[in-house]
Amino acid sequence: MGARVVILGCGFGGLAAAQALRGAPVEVTVIDRANHHLFQPLLYQVATAGLSAPAIAAPIRHILAGQDNVTVLLGDAVRIDLAAREVALADGGRVGYDRLIVATGAANSYFGNDAWARHAPSLKTLEDAFEIRRRILLAFEHAEREADPAARAGWLTFAVIGAGATGVELAGTLAEIARHTLRGEFRHFDPRAARVILVEASDRVLPPYPPELSEKARLQLEQLGVSVWLGRRVTGIDAQGVQLGDDRLAARTVVWAAGVAASPLGATLEVPLDRAGRVVVRPDLSIPGHPEVAVVGDLAALPHHQPPVPGVAPAAKQMGRCAARNIVHALAGRPPERFRYRDYGQLATIGRSAAVAVLGRLELWGYPAWLLWLVAHIYFLISFRNRLVVLLDWAWAYWTFKRYARIVVGPDSRPDA
Repeated sequence: MGARVVILGCGFGGLAAAQALRGAPVEVTVIDRANHHLFQPLLYQVATAGLSAPAIAAPIRHILAGQDNVTVLLGDAVRIDLAAREVALADGGRVGYDRLIVATGAANSYFGNDAWARHAPSLKTLEDAFEIRRRILLAFEHAEREADPAARAGWLTFAVIGAGATGVELAGTLAEIARHTLRGEFRHFDPRAARVILVEASDRVLPPYPPELSEKARLQLEQLGVSVWLGRRVTGIDAQGVQLGDDRLAARTVVWAAGVAASPLGATLEVPLDRAGRVVVRPDLSIPGHPEVAVVGDLAALPHHQPPVPGVAPAAKQMGRCAARNIVHALAGRPPERFRYRDYGQLATIGRSAAVAVLGRLELWGYPAWLLWLVAHIYFLISFRNRLVVLLDWAWAYWTFKRYARIVVGPDSRPDA
């Protein structure tokens, strides 16, 4: 029996690590609290009824079925016992390891205002996407039944908090739904009257991008019908809307896309964390004092790496593969390799034929950037079936503006609905 390798989390980093260990003389156990791998960059498409869940998710067991040295377990890791080399699960189970890769990612952060979550759901899981989709579509249903113009306006105002990539994508798609997808489907109001407000505390959208591309993204959003409010900090969220200092925005549907926090599992390692709660790792991704434990993806902080490593899928994949190679190196008696991130560029879509992209010194926007974004995302989807389904759905939506994943199950889950 080979060395026992446990991988916690099967996101981009964990999956890349597991696949990189194919053929290695190790016994791999992958533990995840969900039974599926999720292509998170397209999660907003499920939330806005552009794609169905199976188009961007695949069962972990199916993905790894052909890898004989991998066992998949459904479980929620809650603590890591470094001394005993065991992982404690929420159900009381314990899994031993010789080598451990922690790839549990990040969760959404409300900056200490967790009570806002019930009024402004965030977008990290399929459950989040279903919840947001339910609220968006039912807001239009409430507006159809509402006779009071002021109350109807509240239902037809959608606030997206945070103008990073997720916020920009959500806001642009919401505007397209109101202006194109739902046109002609309601009798008591015009869906085109809906307002989509994108709120950002900083002075520009897409802060990680060059300023000139941020400005082009803002202009493309406004062309789609999104109102962009910059330099506005949220001070409160309730069932009726958003408080922005002394100003009040009446909006019955609010989506949170403003911040993330590291997985709490990192704190159980009892090693230094950065301000965001990420584990400060060594250049080879191991933790101080424990070369048998590596941390990858959004949970890892690499202060020694310049330029800083962004929290994106390609970085997580590269870290996962590096951690796997270092396990093979250790078993062969070779020294570990230093992680070096290779930047393939940044892509953010805004709406129909609208996007921005940075590829080294090359900057693109508009239709060329959107076409590049589309090709890249289809290419990186897990299986051929997913690629084909997404391609057909997008082609149909592009030519018809129709979205057929508009299925709502269950009542409106807003606290006051």
